[in-house]
Amino acid sequence: MPLNVPQIKNAKPAVKPYKLADGGGLYLLINSNGSKYWRLKYRYGGREKVLALGVYPDVSLALARDERQEAKKHLRDFVDPSKVRKQRKQATISKTVNSFEAVAQEWWQKQVGRWSLDHGTKVWRSLESDVLPYLGHRPISEITTDEVLATVRRVEKRQAFDLAGRILQRCSSVFRYAIQTKRTSNNPTADCAGALETRKRQHRLALKKSELPAFLKELKNYEGHPVTRLALTLLTITFVRSGELRFATWDEFDLNNKMWRIPAERMKMGTEHLVPLCRQAIAVIEDLKQYTGDDKYLFTGERSRLKPISNNTMIYAMYRLGYKSRATPHGFRTSASSILNEEGFNRDAIERQLSHMERNQVRGAYTQHAEYLKERTSMMDWWGNYIEQLETSSNIGPINVG
Repeated sequence: MPLNVPQIKNAKPAVKPYKLADGGGLYLLINSNGSKYWRLKYRYGGREKVLALGVYPDVSLALARDERQEAKKHLRDFVDPSKVRKQRKQATISKTVNSFEAVAQEWWQKQVGRWSLDHGTKVWRSLESDVLPYLGHRPISEITTDEVLATVRRVEKRQAFDLAGRILQRCSSVFRYAIQTKRTSNNPTADCAGALETRKRQHRLALKKSELPAFLKELKNYEGHPVTRLALTLLTITFVRSGELRFATWDEFDLNNKMWRIPAERMKMGTEHLVPLCRQAIAVIEDLKQYTGDDKYLFTGERSRLKPISNNTMIYAMYRLGYKSRATPHGFRTSASSILNEEGFNRDAIERQLSHMERNQVRGAYTQHAEYLKERTSMMDWWGNYIEQLETSSNIGPINVG
């Protein structure tokens, strides 16, 4: 008699495994631990064989019978059902291994060592939030241009135009990696060029050379919190990124050797960065000790001594000084680069001090954290003297490093 669902549910384990037959070679194996496995006994090529169909209740009675019928069909076509099932399993595994998510994860693991911890996390989160829910399960070789565009346009609809562009670039990198590792032969992002809405890039506002004297005088007389004033002052002298300054800790500074060593995990490109300290920078740091010398960070916030100041703290300070639509903290990097290039300093030394990573891989490998250090030290001494003189005079002539 064929099996029924109550009979299967009520089947109890025994000391030894036993079978409940459904007919046509299909039976349910009841193990002594209570587990129930579907099996199909059949003959192929003159040999008796057994096909595993899954575990009850994950595979229901009805589904097991459908599998039996499919196996019978293959036998009528002189095809071994076990071979078909093996091929199906391999195809499923291949789809999983070669899914967009699997390839993206592999690509990210290959790249993350080149990036800072923060940047690497942002790259994966952008894929995890805005791409994987839509493309992650898909075999990468089957993804079309239309699917990629539909995915990226979800980000575009949030008015996050810059992020949409970055996500498209990251998807393109994943597809290129898939081509290199022979998981696909096509990069569907290649036909997406020009399809996304863009907006004119707004460069960080920076003070002109002629505007620096007035700004520095106003900053010197800033009536807000002294830690904020000193943060902006050190930013103008070192022209590091604001995040690199805000998270600076006391143990990164070697005042005896006049050096600030920013660890790789806090740098945008994941490479340790050295900042030679001129006497003006050291004076700012010494001044800071009376306010935050017992804290972890040089620039702790007013509300918590355990956290650094926020980026908005410096931005709002510049607003108070009257520079809301004229300059940003990040803009000091632009100002310094422009003036130092104008003064004839070595362009490579300037770029290295700005911690810009070379695009050329060979050159980038050579451009280590200490490259041009002697030139950079002289340049930073010159810059410190230049900033100091700007505070007292708007008519700047040649400045000697001393």
